This record gives sequence, structure tokens and C-alpha cells, in this order.
Amino acid sequence: MHSWMKIVIQVIILYMIYFLGVFLQNLFHLMIPGSIIGMIILFVLLQANFFQKEWVKDGSLFLVKYLPLLFIPATVGIMQYLLLFTSKGFITVIVVLISTVLVMISSSWICQQLSERKEDVNKIKERKYSG
Repeated sequence: MHSWMKIVIQVIILYMIYFLGVFLQNLFHLMIPGSIIGMIILFVLLQANFFQKEWVKDGSLFLVKYLPLLFIPATVGIMQYLLLFTSKGFITVIVVLISTVLVMISSSWICQQLSERKEDVNKIKERKYSG
């Protein structure tokens, strides 16, 4: 199979998971966005033994490669709320900066905890196989 066809099929699979999340969100009137529900479904599927990451790897890498282009409609949509930014622009900038710093701190802390946990598991495995 051609690589572009493989990517198209994988992107279709990812979109089907996204649309399943949106469908569930609308069906149960959930406050969580359908895209987040779709990511949770994808995570659960990837943790399952029957769903392989290779089934969506190339498609997801393709989407990540062109991710900045996907933000253009959202950025243009902000222009509808220009009045909000002119009246409360300074407060909005402060909130964005604080939330960005909090996300960076929490992400780095979580990564550090996970890497320490992985090191502990590797040490246990080494002791198990050496002794």
C-alpha cells in the first residue's frame, strides 16, 4: 500500500474516533468536549491489546506535522471577539501568562515523576534478572 494511502486511512480512523467522542458527548449531554472524549477513547484503545499504535502512527505524525495550520481558523475566529481583547486585553494577557507557566510547571513535574518511576522499575528488573 502506498504511504499516502496509509496516512489517509489512518487519519480517517482518527477522525472516526473523534466523531465517536462528539457523538457520545451529544448523546449524553456531557460538559466535556467531544474531542477530549475522543482522545480518552483513543488512549483506552491504545492501552488495549488488540489496538496497535502502528494503526494510527503515520496518520498522527502527519497531523502533528501540519498542526500549526489547524490553528489558523481558531486564530481568525478570535477576531470576532476583538472588543473583548481591547477592553480586557491586559487581564487576558496576564491570565494567559500565568496559565502557561502553571502548565509548564505541572508538565515538567509529571514528566519527572514518570521518569523516576521508570528508573525504579528498571532497577527492579535489573535486580530480578541478576539475582
